Amino acid sequence: MSYTPPFAVSAEAISLVAEISAQIERYAIRLEQEDGLRLRKANRIKTIHSSLAIEGNELTESQVSDILEGKNVVAPLRQIQEVKNAIRTYELYPSLDPFKVKDLLKAHGVMMEALIDDAGRFRSGGVGVFEGERCVHLAPPAQRVPELMGDLFEWLKKSKDHLLIRSCVFHFEFEFIHPFSDGNGRTGRLWQSLILGRLHPLFEHLPVENIVYSNQQQYYEAIGESTRRADSGPFIDFMLGEILKTLKNHQGEPLHEKNVEEEFGAKFGKEFGVKFGVKFGANEKRVLLILDFNPAVSANEIAEQIGLSQRGVEKQLKKFRDLGIITRKGSDKNGLWVVTKQR
Repeated sequence: MSYTPPFAVSAEAISLVAEISAQIERYAIRLEQEDGLRLRKANRIKTIHSSLAIEGNELTESQVSDILEGKNVVAPLRQIQEVKNAIRTYELYPSLDPFKVKDLLKAHGVMMEALIDDAGRFRSGGVGVFEGERCVHLAPPAQRVPELMGDLFEWLKKSKDHLLIRSCVFHFEFEFIHPFSDGNGRTGRLWQSLILGRLHPLFEHLPVENIVYSNQQQYYEAIGESTRRADSGPFIDFMLGEILKTLKNHQGEPLHEKNVEEEFGAKFGKEFGVKFGVKFGANEKRVLLILDFNPAVSANEIAEQIGLSQRGVEKQLKKFRDLGIITRKGSDKNGLWVVTKQR
């Protein structure tokens, strides 16, 4: 292997890889729950909305959903075209090979169809990344792009580094090379998801793009720091940390209000509360469903998922423990919750 991108794997990155690997199966189980199909669709909408919003598309998640369902949406034609293209591109996900340049060109061609003249082809001119009027990154000359991308794909295919690491390095190097005249951001984020999909199929349904949308400033700061160091290490640390956070926050995501009763009954039985002499409210049912989906979840993570304060969740957990509805197996830091289904 002739070319290796410059990067150092930190102790933090090694720890994050281990944590992510442990969380992957839990999230996979979450996607197999009764509402998994709904969750996968919701995540696809989040992914498309987030990736395009970063690029200035102003359509809402609701409008993206409407376009996905074939409904008419009143909005600028270019923005509608961007959403339609992204939907078609993500539908290609199962058939795209993340290790092939030709598949990258194919995906870009669909992603940018009718938006730029050279969709599906590497750029023929110079490009830079600007903050206002200031150029913060001047990409390599156009004539070097085919060679640079060929080297990057060759490294991606043959490297022995963990796929989590490779996906982050590729993402950074891709944005550094900026191989297209436009659409580099959305294509680079898609490609990291594709690479991760070779680690586990669940990454097709994990809104990695939503990570970047929620943390755009830190995302660009991590790219900037890696560029200054000529080492993608800071970007690796940032992306791995956000992937772990996303895995934790989504695996226990509860159903919408109207479906909580239905899932709670299916999971625990209609007479579950009677066994303990208590009548559960909607939020209490959500907490129990999350604990059952994700036994390793923390009070803070539950609070984020259902919109309660951490203190409020902790009070609910104490109540459940006092009643014998839940028990803690292991330490407070690394233990698991166990919901008592029989009494």
